[in-house]
Order: sequence, then C-alpha cells, then structure tokens
Amino acid sequence: MARMKLHYADLTDASSIRHLIDTISPDEIYNLDDQSDVAPSFEIPDYIVDVVATVALRLLEAVRSHVSATGRSHIRYCQAGSSEIFGPQEYEYWLWNPQTPLSETSLFNPRSPYAVSKCTAHRYAVHYREAHGLFVCNGILFNHESPRRGENFLSRKITRAVGRIKMGLQSKFFLKNLDGIQEWGFAGDHMEAIHILTWMMLQQEKPDDYVIATEWHALVDFLEVAFKYAGLNPFDLVEFKYVGLKPAEVDSMKGDTTVEVDNKTGDASKAEKVLGWKPKVGFEELVKMMVDKDIELAKREKEKVLDDAAYIDDGVG
Repeated sequence: MARMKLHYADLTDASSIRHLIDTISPDEIYNLDDQSDVAPSFEIPDYIVDVVATVALRLLEAVRSHVSATGRSHIRYCQAGSSEIFGPQEYEYWLWNPQTPLSETSLFNPRSPYAVSKCTAHRYAVHYREAHGLFVCNGILFNHESPRRGENFLSRKITRAVGRIKMGLQSKFFLKNLDGIQEWGFAGDHMEAIHILTWMMLQQEKPDDYVIATEWHALVDFLEVAFKYAGLNPFDLVEFKYVGLKPAEVDSMKGDTTVEVDNKTGDASKAEKVLGWKPKVGFEELVKMMVDKDIELAKREKEKVLDDAAYIDDGVG
C-alpha cells in the first residue's frame, strides 16, 4: 500500500483549497509554499503577494470554514515564515522590546515585497489563532545554505567562483556590496527544523511561534573562509563593482548601534528549550562543504571544455 498520495489543487483558487481540505480531512497542515528569492519580489510584487501572503490567507480561511462546518476543531496548522519580516533593527535595546538577538517578540520592519508578504502571512496566522481559536503556529526561519543552494543566491555565487577560479575557468569575482551581514545556517539543520520541529510545534499543548536561527557572520568572513580553504587569496581575486542596489535593500538586520550577542541575530532559545532543537553544522564546516561541491563541479566543467576542444581539434563535426 502506498504510504503517500499526492493531491492536486490550485492555490490561487480558494474553492479548490477548501474542496481539497474537505476531501482529505487532515489532522495537520503545513504551509511551506514560498518564492524564496527576495530579489525578484521587487520586479513582480503582485505575484509574490499572491503566492506568499494570499495563499496563506486562503489556506487559513479554508481551515476555518472546514472546522466550522465539520466541528473538527483538533486540526493544527503550521506556517513556515522568514526572518526577512524583521528587516533592519535600528536600536540595540528598547525598554519594552529587546532587539538583539531577534526573537518571537521583536518588532517587524519588512523592507521588500517578499518580506512584507511574509509578514502579512505571519499576521494572518496570528489573527486566525486569536480571533477564531485555530491551533496555528509560525516558524520564523533565518537564512540557511547548502551545496544545493541555487546559483542565483550570493553564497553559491561565491563558492561557484571559488571553484571556477581554482580550476582556471575565471580570474576574478565581482561583488556589488562588501558590507553585508547574514545568518549562515546549514539547510540540513533547518530542514530538520521544518520536517521535525514544525511537527513538534503542532504537538505542543498550546500553539505558538518559534524562531529557528544559528549564528551571523559578515560577508567578508564567508569570502575569507571560502577562498582560503581553496588555497586562494580573496584580497587578490575579489573586486567591488557597483551595479546599483534594489530599493530599500537590506544588507543586515542589525542596526549601527546594535551589539552582537553570542554571534547571533536570531534568538532560537525558545525552540531549543521547548522543542529541543540545536544546529549541528557550524559556519566554517558549511562553507567548506559548499566549496568542496563547487570545486568538483568546476573540475567537471573543465574536463568538458577540454573534451570539446579535443573533439574540435580532431576535425570531427
């Protein structure tokens, strides 16, 4: 017997979602729907709002309607959120709201259409929890990376460049901004958080929200570890090339006056205490893992270039 059955629905159609929930009658619902690259949200904001914020609203309303019609009030819902909702924080400490590291009670200051959409989805979840009594949890995930990271993300651009420079396929790496600060968590740890911790969130007595975070490092730290691990000098091979920033682009969630606490921008102590979660892979191990993968990829690229050159030199084709 199949352990999994896939169902099809149109997430842009509220009636399709409601029909699916009525058909399946689930006990738990996990909304992992996303468009995770922030940059395109400046170009297609209406699409981002629909797939991130409005989809969450349709799902929550479908759950509310289903519970109201069937009395199945035990249904539990988990919303996967993003640390982008916090945006840059201007002060180290406000008397009524500590800002560093960022926790479940920190202020939201979204600075991109993607961040605004994630913030809206988060607020929808809280609203349905408080106004309609649904068991709804938010997981607020900070940035996470792995060797499978898309090549349109900065971390992967760096490690791809390291591999290609190492193999003699390119000579320089250009950056538009050297000042960024980011959380660099291992995606495997976060996937454990998504697959296991989101389930654990829904097993608690009361619904709540949880930050999932690791530790922050400056962009120059990532560059230095990646290049030096490959035996390269980043100061000789990395150049700044201004190409213009996106409107209100966020390079750091930490304001100028913010003081770091244990190298963290995100405070995952609640997830650790309540759910027992701790990251297993450290920053340097993560970077080296990504570099190893992209050096191997660059080796295959170089072999293909040499094979193609030999194919042409033989006069074939």
